[in-house]
Formats: sequence, C-alpha cells, structure tokens
Amino acid sequence: MALRNIVKEGDPILVKKCRMVEKFDEKLSVLIDDMFDTMYNANGVGLAGPQVGQLKRVVVIDVGDGPMELVNPEITMAEGEQTETEGCLSVPGKYGVCKRPAKVQVKAQDRNGKWQVFTGEELKARCFCHEIDHLDGILFTSKVIGELEG
Repeated sequence: MALRNIVKEGDPILVKKCRMVEKFDEKLSVLIDDMFDTMYNANGVGLAGPQVGQLKRVVVIDVGDGPMELVNPEITMAEGEQTETEGCLSVPGKYGVCKRPAKVQVKAQDRNGKWQVFTGEELKARCFCHEIDHLDGILFTSKVIGELEG
C-alpha cells in the first residue's frame, strides 16, 4: 500500500465526471487500499477517485465507525436537511457551511463487485453526499452558503 498525492483545487480533473468501474481486479483493490492510507494519513473522513487523480467512481469513507469502500455509488434515498460546516482534502484550509440531506441511503459495490446498501445520518450523510459529488465533478465550494472561511 502507498500514499497517493491528493489533487488540489484548480486541477481540471476535479471538475470532470468519473467513469463507472467495470473491472473488479487487483488494480482496483490496490487503488482502494491506497485511498484509505492516503485519507487516514491526511486526517480525512472521505476521499474520492478524482482526488487521487483517478477518474473512477470509487469512494472511501471512515467517519469513525469503520472503513467503507463504495464503488459505483448512487444515492437511492435522501430525506430531511442539515446545514453544517464542511472542508475538503482537495481544498486545504478552506471551510464553508453547506446544506445537505439529514439522512441518505447509498447503493454501491465493493472491490469484488458485490452490491451493498449503506444508510447514513449527520456526518456520514454529509460525507456520502460530498464524496459522491466529487465523482460528478462538483466541489463543496460550489454549495457553500455565504463565504468560504480560511
């Protein structure tokens, strides 16, 4: 496993839409393992493929209750509303208040292609939404209510 460079705001890869993952192979497993190592090393709670230079629909998340790998994730349910401060490893030192659903359900595959369903509230719901936005080329900075801080 290895640490990967985290792509920073201004790099065009961060505003591109990612491709669906079709090959569930050793390369994908290495990418996912490297993404976890990179996220933990940077003290993050989520990381998406384009943030490490990969235009693949891959997300890793750990909000404190264990690691989750999401390949080809899609939000299948969203309800309620929360307004909280967010930051991003690709936008270091900047924070802003964003409106997100209070609860979401996500369908995704694991590194072996097996489908699974995750439900998240509060931080986990924000993280799901934030990271899946990355896969569609959307940065949290475009969702900030008011001014960016930092």
